[in-house]
Amino acid sequence: MTAAVAGPRRVTDTASVLLAPNPGPMTLEGTNTWLLRGPGAQACVVVDPGPLHEEHLAAVAAAGPVATILLTHGHADHSEGAARLAELTGAPVRALDPAHRLGDEGLADGDVVAAAGVEVRVVATPGHSSDSLSFVVDGAVLTGDTILGRGTTVVAHPDGVLADYLASLHRLRELGDVLVLPGHGPELPSAGLAAEHYLAHREQRLEQVRAAVQAGATTADEIVAVVYADVDRALWPAATLSVRAQLDYLS
Repeated sequence: MTAAVAGPRRVTDTASVLLAPNPGPMTLEGTNTWLLRGPGAQACVVVDPGPLHEEHLAAVAAAGPVATILLTHGHADHSEGAARLAELTGAPVRALDPAHRLGDEGLADGDVVAAAGVEVRVVATPGHSSDSLSFVVDGAVLTGDTILGRGTTVVAHPDGVLADYLASLHRLRELGDVLVLPGHGPELPSAGLAAEHYLAHREQRLEQVRAAVQAGATTADEIVAVVYADVDRALWPAATLSVRAQLDYLS
């Protein structure tokens, strides 16, 4: 049976969210598809259409008209439905990675996307993936998978690089008390506090990896079994990617 798709939930004066029906260990309740529109605007900016799920994409299109589609990064749970949504709405797809663009314009750090009565500032936040972006708009930041609404994220080695990720967290910490609108999970009240928590967590994991190596662990799988022993085994493949990123960082 196909999961029912709920309507948009208003979060701020300019941001609403549609939850994609793709829950799982990595996606939490599902992918958050964000709809941005200024007061009185008819059109909207869509951020992360999510998976190729016809009912979800139809609900996104119905919330339009859609002026443009932005991607925080190219992982399938955020981007797979973008081409289909473009078919449904005629809107271009803008992303950092040219492989995920549909239209003439990409996205880069410092760009400002002015559409649907909002101005969206693009902030490069690589680390989870090399093409990860965050979007700052009206006292909030859309963080994709760089900061999640619950738990921590994977550094998807080799495309994801821990040094880049730590630099991105420092950059998001500088935003201070702006609302976090994440790619998965609930909103968070402060980007600064969330980034500080993530930085502390990463330092703790690095110390644990160092200790595991000193104790004789020689492979990423052996380190995961020690460092992530209290974590759901369904998350161990993702943890292995992060451990490889940490070993690369420490080498």
